Amino acid sequence: MPEITLPDGSQRLFDHPISVMDVARDIGEGLAKATIAGVVDGIQVDSSHLIAKDSELKILTDRTDEGLFIIRHSTAHLMAMALKELFPDAQITIGPVIEHGFFYDIAYERAFTPDDLSLIEDRMMQLSKDDYKISRELVERDEAIQLFDSLGEYYKCEIIKDISADETLSLYRQGDFVDLCRGPHVPSTGKLSVFKLTKVAGAYWRGDSNNATLQRIYGTAWANKKELKAHLNRLEEAEKRDHRKLNKKLDLFHFSDEAPGSVFWHPKGWKLFLKLLEYMRKRQDEADYIEVNTPDVMDRSLWETSGHWFNYRENMFLTKTEDERTFALKPMNCPGSVSMFSQGLKSYRDLPLRMAEFGKVHRYEPSGSLHGLMRVRHFTQDDAHIYCTEDQMEQECIDVIALVLDIYKDFGFEDVVIKLSTRPDKRIGSDEIWDKLEQALINALKAMDLDYVLYPGEGAFYGPKLEFVLRDAIGRDWQCGTLQVDMNLPERFNITYVDETGGRDKRPVLLHRALFGSIERFIGILIENYEGAFPFWLAPDQIVVINITDSNKEYASDVAKKFQNNGFRANCDLRNEKIGFKIRDHSIQRVPFIVVVGEKEKQSSTVSVRDRDGEDLGVMSIDESMDLFHSKNISRKI
Repeated sequence: MPEITLPDGSQRLFDHPISVMDVARDIGEGLAKATIAGVVDGIQVDSSHLIAKDSELKILTDRTDEGLFIIRHSTAHLMAMALKELFPDAQITIGPVIEHGFFYDIAYERAFTPDDLSLIEDRMMQLSKDDYKISRELVERDEAIQLFDSLGEYYKCEIIKDISADETLSLYRQGDFVDLCRGPHVPSTGKLSVFKLTKVAGAYWRGDSNNATLQRIYGTAWANKKELKAHLNRLEEAEKRDHRKLNKKLDLFHFSDEAPGSVFWHPKGWKLFLKLLEYMRKRQDEADYIEVNTPDVMDRSLWETSGHWFNYRENMFLTKTEDERTFALKPMNCPGSVSMFSQGLKSYRDLPLRMAEFGKVHRYEPSGSLHGLMRVRHFTQDDAHIYCTEDQMEQECIDVIALVLDIYKDFGFEDVVIKLSTRPDKRIGSDEIWDKLEQALINALKAMDLDYVLYPGEGAFYGPKLEFVLRDAIGRDWQCGTLQVDMNLPERFNITYVDETGGRDKRPVLLHRALFGSIERFIGILIENYEGAFPFWLAPDQIVVINITDSNKEYASDVAKKFQNNGFRANCDLRNEKIGFKIRDHSIQRVPFIVVVGEKEKQSSTVSVRDRDGEDLGVMSIDESMDLFHSKNISRKI
């Protein structure tokens, strides 16, 4: 006689084992129709799952995040079912849920086309209308291998062979389609009608470039058509804002096969890069940081001491010298910073010591994961390492959090989500130390009355961390800054300071902090957030002065020089082109202000000003135009 406790605390007693769906039906027919699955004693289960003992039950509908996740996973299986009916020789591999949707990796003899995706979509819709029941069954491993081998699903057999021989596996069936899956799934395919297949991309079997190349079909699924339409509109807007496309107009950078994953900065792009460095230097100076610089290449022994050699080696670029010494291009700045701290005797009076570095790091990213400025192999971090006492640790965390949130506001990012990632399975240091570090971050957030999202097991191998996620102009989330607290590297490198009693064996706490994160990636985010139209204070070129005829060239140059002498980033366009062409050209390049000078302006010592959106701001004196430009610069920015 199971007694079911619902989330509101109410209880229902039944005289026989009962399914999740039947509990929903007992509550109301409307709830039963909306039921996707359930959570029994904290474990997600199918709606057909029988509850035989006293349990806590949460019924999932499409209005819950968990329910939407299950819809997306079930829609991936619907796609695989449709694809197998249309292309029987295709082999399906894995089909997980991702943010806003799902994908399935497929092995097939030829490339899928957009027309193929349309066919698959149409078949999916028909399978949804047919409303096939989805059922779960348990099988032994060898039985599962035999089944999928008979179906010609050899990739699936390989997956199963890696599973322990004594493990019982679950299969899900819908019509004639069967797949290996843990579940849960929706009750029937009729629950799956709001979806869209979005693209096809290449993928390696099990993510290894040495393995076979597969095709990855992406899709999205939602609870209703309104949400699907909104998502597709966001995708369309994101496509327009793609920083790689906008760069063709902005002329900021390029990539080359001669240096895969490394940025070649053009003059305007480098101006933008240096502007971010200049801005961050000012903010760090105001917050009492000192700036240092450490080598790009360091001996293997340093990375062994730090733990990176054993936890990160597959992502490091290595080289050997003639005397067989192994060196690595640094993937992180922290070991170099710790080496810097160890030079000379440090006292408690020197702490907190806030050591900043714009360090270039190199990480081997698979070629298939490289993505413009967003995912590169060589990038610059606005890194800092703060050495402090245990008593200072919590306040330093508060100060870093306040700094990063204030900096993001300067760039227009007011909506920031904070994630707290705690100890992973693969880590160094004792549980006692991890308890202390995690609590310091929690206390800092509580002291600032800030909400956070907990991500258990997602911390770095040497310490827990906060991640700062920005929401951009079209609602996309970008993880940027991080704050990590660490008592393990100071131990591993044996760094100490002299405490108040004169003892020389006191270990500092180490805070790892990056606010932009990767400067390259942050520039990519800014390009897409502003759609190339940077705020005046940040724009690589703030003003362009254009002459109408050759007789105005000298005056145009003099005007541009006056702007430059007053601290503005201004240049001239003296090309022998029509004035309309030049105005359009610089409007496309999103230069904030276009200053036009002709004979009339030359004679009256005035300028004609328009903005990049085409608004004519009128004729004004040079001083008046500079007053206008100064008003666009906020004093705290540079």
